[in-house]
Amino acid sequence: MTTTTPSRRRRRAPTRIERVAGKAAALQKPRVILAGLLLLALTSVMLLDGYLRAEVGGDQRVRTGASSGKVPDKVLDGGPILTFRGGRATTVSVPDKTIALTFDDGPNPTWTPQVLAILKKYDIPATFFVVGSMVSRYPSIVADMVDAGNEVGIHTFTHVDLSYQSDARVNREMQQTQLALAGAAGITTTLFRAPYSSETDAIDNYSWPVYKKLGEDGYTSVFVDTDSDDWKRPGVSKIVKWATPDDGEGASVLFHDAGGERSQTIKALPKYIEKMRAKGYTFTTISGAVQQQEAAAGGQAGGQAQGGPNAQPGGAGAGAGTSNLQAAHRTATGATLYEGKALIGAVAVAEWTVPVLSVGLLVVGVAVMGRFGMMLILARRHYRQRNRRRFSWGPPVSQPVSVIVPAYNEKECIANTLESLARSTHPIEIIVVDDGSTDGTSEIARTAARELGMTNVRVIRQENAGKPAALNNGVRSASHDIVVMMDGDTVFEPDAVRQLVQPFADPAVGAVAGNAKVGNRDTVIGAWQHIEYVMGFNLDRRMYDLLRCMPTIPGAIGAFRREAVLEVGGMSEDTLAEDTDITIAMHRAGWRVVYQEHARAWTEAPGSLKQLWSQRYRWSYGTMQALWKHRKSLTDKGPSGRFGRVGMPLVVIFQIVTPVFAPLIDVFTVYSMIFVDFRAALLAWFAVLAVQLLCAAYAFRLDRAKYRYLLMMPLQQLAYRQMMYLVLIHSCITAMTGGRLRWQKLKRTGEVGTPAGAGR
Repeated sequence: MTTTTPSRRRRRAPTRIERVAGKAAALQKPRVILAGLLLLALTSVMLLDGYLRAEVGGDQRVRTGASSGKVPDKVLDGGPILTFRGGRATTVSVPDKTIALTFDDGPNPTWTPQVLAILKKYDIPATFFVVGSMVSRYPSIVADMVDAGNEVGIHTFTHVDLSYQSDARVNREMQQTQLALAGAAGITTTLFRAPYSSETDAIDNYSWPVYKKLGEDGYTSVFVDTDSDDWKRPGVSKIVKWATPDDGEGASVLFHDAGGERSQTIKALPKYIEKMRAKGYTFTTISGAVQQQEAAAGGQAGGQAQGGPNAQPGGAGAGAGTSNLQAAHRTATGATLYEGKALIGAVAVAEWTVPVLSVGLLVVGVAVMGRFGMMLILARRHYRQRNRRRFSWGPPVSQPVSVIVPAYNEKECIANTLESLARSTHPIEIIVVDDGSTDGTSEIARTAARELGMTNVRVIRQENAGKPAALNNGVRSASHDIVVMMDGDTVFEPDAVRQLVQPFADPAVGAVAGNAKVGNRDTVIGAWQHIEYVMGFNLDRRMYDLLRCMPTIPGAIGAFRREAVLEVGGMSEDTLAEDTDITIAMHRAGWRVVYQEHARAWTEAPGSLKQLWSQRYRWSYGTMQALWKHRKSLTDKGPSGRFGRVGMPLVVIFQIVTPVFAPLIDVFTVYSMIFVDFRAALLAWFAVLAVQLLCAAYAFRLDRAKYRYLLMMPLQQLAYRQMMYLVLIHSCITAMTGGRLRWQKLKRTGEVGTPAGAGR
């Protein structure tokens, strides 16, 4: 029996183009991931900043009037310091002739430093119940507070009424504040005061379980005996009076160093200290008051500083003297310390980023509105100039011109393209340059020309070298002084060529941009692109034409003087946007580039989101390449310098910078709708949409297009525009990381068969 081994076919080695394409594809995924990470980082920063300002997850509910039947009487009638030693609720009072001075709601960059300065002046300590979000925003103030010998306690992270919150939210409020303290001052604490709390007799059936749970976790809850009510701003004398305890009794006294305008508190505090000292009072912290009571009782009960959250032997408060005033503090170590520092760092980034983004939002908003206003004014002026009865480019241009059609695998479209050219009202020769097609494009072109009886068609085949090379081949082969360039998927209206070449009656004109229109616009994606094209060609191009800085001759329909093309070196392969590249080159060479609105061509726009992304990605990236290539025009003199100092900034601002940062408008709008004021944000969004609809409606009026497509504009703003922003951001990342792309062929269907009517 004989066994044969089948021969193995050798794998074909990839071509150079395939290798480059493979490398480009491999590079795109990391850049997409990077773009996604940047978007995620921006969202995270905004959410963090909103959380710190109680815009995200904020809860303004405050419980009042609830029953206290489940709260033990000894707690309701007890002292202001509540502990759960051994699982039993115990209250401690402040010793007579002693003031435990406490401050809530800080730190605040304006008022807290002034309070600390007063305490330092009179050499007295106090206990500050700090809000974690404020600690994370102003960590240096807390560090100074602790270094000065003051004690700190937790006042939750976002100043919410914990009686409404779940156990998970309560734990999060406490843990996040502990992390903020660890990052700011290297400590944690066992003291807690609930927001909106007052005396112990205000504990109700809803807040009692919270205090019990926190007591089991080792926290000491602190209430007040005497409330200055300084937050009401009743006047300095009343603040001092209301903060004074009766008959020499000791008291936990409440002031505020944040949460509002506290100038009266700052004025009242020195007067209060002097008054109480004159009465024989001494000042201490909450821990100091507890230890005084324990000392008076012979130390039988032990100190509340034992145990507690994140307790560390030998931590702050373990020694004697003034350290006993900070007995509730624990030294933060390990993961707690590093997580705390990470939190402080993240908040610092958010505190810096969000204001910058807010300024950027304002700038972008002004730029967008300014652009709309500029486009409307200049577009109207352009329309009135070009449609006057006496307007003329000069003597009619009637000599024959060459039409160059670069084609690569255009079997679905090339016949329709030639059929439209066969109806041209202007004498033309047609040069089809087949750029190495593999689908029989050249044979289809020859057959179509023969069937249409077109003797003015030449088909040139070349090795696949790209669209610029195909166009240059066509220019070299052209017989006439004016060359018209179009895409292989485009169809011309009968008088398109005649209209397109009339501006060449002016010898200063070197190139003319036609009016490209979307033929396959009956789909959602097609309608979105139709709106974009109508606005772009009837507003943007009119504006650029008046300012004499047209940035791009569209590849679908454009005309050039052959000598001008050769003068600037032909179509360059340096960029992916060869049309933008040569347009800028012609400006720099001193040629005038104009827009001819009446020369219409119908093109097949991408029919899927994937194809649309590929096309716009290439356009955006190619535009950036072209701008970078011609960056020296910024410092040139003459026509080149004029474009560099007028056209270049406009393109960069309106086509790159503004669109890149325009998502800020949408991000802040969504953020405001969810976390701030839904109605106001929605009204603002509709106001911007109304301005855009106004501009679009005027563009449609100039183009004589049907208004029904404007019904798609709200959805376009919600979906299509966001995609265009992401494409541009992706292109920017590619440019910054030094990537390069090859020209990408889009799938065609050939559905744009004959020129549609202008009124369609």
